[in-house]
Amino acid sequence: MSRNKKKTPSSSQRISKRELAQRMIDVFNNNHDKTFNYKQMSSVLGIKSDSQRLLIGEIMLELCDEDFIIRVSRGKYKLNPRGGYITGTIERHGVKMYLLPDDEGEPIFIPERKTRHALSGDRAKVFLFAHRRGQEPEGEVIEILQRSKDTFVGVLDVSPSYAFLILDNRVMNSDIFIPKDKLKGGKNGQKAVVKIVSWEEKGKNPIGEVIDILGDKGNNNTEMHAILAEFGLPYAYPADVEAEAAKIDAGITPEEVAKRIDLRNVTTMTIDPRDAKDFDDALSVRRLDNNLWEVGVHIADVTHYVRPGSIIEQEAYRRATSVYLVDRTIPMLPEHLSNGICSLRPDEDKLTYSVLFQMNDEAEVLHYDIARTVTRSNRRFTYEEAQQIIETGEGDFKEEVLALDRLAKKLRQRRFANGSIAFDRVEVRFEIDENGKPISVFFKEAKDANKLVEEFMLLANKTVATHIGKPGRGKRAKTFVYRIHDVPNPDKLNNFSEFIKRFGYYLKTNGKKSDVSKSINRLLDNVQGKKEQNLIETLAIRSMAKAIYSTTNMGHYGLAFDYYTHFTSPIRRYPDMMVHRLLARYAEGGNSVNKQEWEEYCKHSSDMEQLAANAERASIKYKQVEFMSEHLGEVFDGVISGITEWGIYVELTENKCEGMIPIRDLDDDYYSFDEKNYCLVGRRYHKKYQLGDEMRVKIAKANLDKKQLDFVMA
Repeated sequence: MSRNKKKTPSSSQRISKRELAQRMIDVFNNNHDKTFNYKQMSSVLGIKSDSQRLLIGEIMLELCDEDFIIRVSRGKYKLNPRGGYITGTIERHGVKMYLLPDDEGEPIFIPERKTRHALSGDRAKVFLFAHRRGQEPEGEVIEILQRSKDTFVGVLDVSPSYAFLILDNRVMNSDIFIPKDKLKGGKNGQKAVVKIVSWEEKGKNPIGEVIDILGDKGNNNTEMHAILAEFGLPYAYPADVEAEAAKIDAGITPEEVAKRIDLRNVTTMTIDPRDAKDFDDALSVRRLDNNLWEVGVHIADVTHYVRPGSIIEQEAYRRATSVYLVDRTIPMLPEHLSNGICSLRPDEDKLTYSVLFQMNDEAEVLHYDIARTVTRSNRRFTYEEAQQIIETGEGDFKEEVLALDRLAKKLRQRRFANGSIAFDRVEVRFEIDENGKPISVFFKEAKDANKLVEEFMLLANKTVATHIGKPGRGKRAKTFVYRIHDVPNPDKLNNFSEFIKRFGYYLKTNGKKSDVSKSINRLLDNVQGKKEQNLIETLAIRSMAKAIYSTTNMGHYGLAFDYYTHFTSPIRRYPDMMVHRLLARYAEGGNSVNKQEWEEYCKHSSDMEQLAANAERASIKYKQVEFMSEHLGEVFDGVISGITEWGIYVELTENKCEGMIPIRDLDDDYYSFDEKNYCLVGRRYHKKYQLGDEMRVKIAKANLDKKQLDFVMA
């Protein structure tokens, strides 16, 4: 007998009813157009025993009663076609693959043998099998409608006659085969970007070619470029775009100045992080003769220089945002513009787009103007320098800084009274040496100087959005770009509310929007300084909707604004450039733009923003693992920050680095995952691990390829 020949059960072998039913279900699912009677099914399954053949007939009747199969003629059955075809997005959860339907219905499980080489993020058409009651829906990929990506990052494994790309990120179960003549000079152990060129339906491995060699594994530049490439983000600036930008002159001619409001004699300042080079916003302040304050929010006039249709514009749209990794900024615009001509550097005349507010001592806006201006920054402050003036009352331009601080605090107070939510999260930052190696961790906290700038940027954004979105009685609002934030999902909010009760906290989940947001603020105040602070803040954010760009305004829930947009950062965000263009167009009496077309621009910008955020998180994770690799074997205090079916995530209290205790290492019992209550429970001894529990852990492994820390219990 051939070694590979599959054995069929002999007549003496008895199969349980449950196993027999499962085998029959597989046959129907794999042959959704065929009909079977009990004899044909017995033949397919290799069943010869009379009693088992009768059992097959009995199971067929039961499956028919359950509507899993339908009777097409006497004794003949086929799969119930009610499942039909459905489209959606493929997503991998651990080792399992699911289709998330476009209609937001229940996820559909796709067995590995029925994926047709679909990868996480692909859009696919799936045949949905009719499923039995109590079982998760199951389907088979019929067609891949759109690949989410065709380039992948990994490490080259080169042998004398061929090579493979070993993938960093387990988006698929196969490595990529690379013919020797498609290696582009890549050497064993180097990181590379590879494009899939073909994948035979029955082929185990896709075939690819090297697009770019990133460099030696472990080198800081290589690893940062690998993170960008992994998310499909650019890591180099096109030379032709740089060359085109270099031709642009500042062009601050008397003719151009004459078209604008000249504010060069008004005290103006920038307040930014220490390492900032692209200053796209500045503030001015002065007392007017009518005893009101004039506060100017001045924004780099990027669209004066970047013209529609130019290659600079096309590249800016493609990128849609600057990307901020741990150790570098990948700019949206060429450096000549972002750090040079457009940047509001001190003691240089600049073309700006401004919102000028007249406000009283209570920071109530009595009048505003939106206009193109010429400004000149008198001083570049770091946040730390401005903070020192606020705390001591001493320093350059102290009257102006203190006046802005007083007004900002009034604005902030009123914003929270109206229901704005205070998500002031502590950010983890790394001190990095000249080779990109993390040498220490510190926490960045927003102080009054940060909040001063934030309040006036929020006010300018809100004012611009309201100016277009609410044009006055009898006038129709023209198409515009809004930054919208939907109300929280009620189910998520209720689950969050139930979870925090175990810590003794209460959250109001219904009533007026402002009542719910005020309750969230009280909760965030109450957790300050507590061991569960970071956990509860993280879960609170997860219960919220994501803010996105859209031409359909629904307001901004988190800020409690009816109208909001992004106007204040055109050097680093494409939507702000869109807003500047629309403001200028409508100020000149131009017609409304095509809503559908601009909605596409908004969607692209939202998608790219999400990719950039994912890349930033990956770079932080990489540096966390690199930093903790120096502390193998050491013991730290931590808090359980996540529970999954494959393990326990623990965040270290000292530095907020996160690692995992694999469930396989919990060998004192068999643990099952209770998804609703965020916990693992031992079946035998009922020991429970749940979110927020304190733990002492030892650093066991630091895997830089997977950006993963493994802990063991100390």
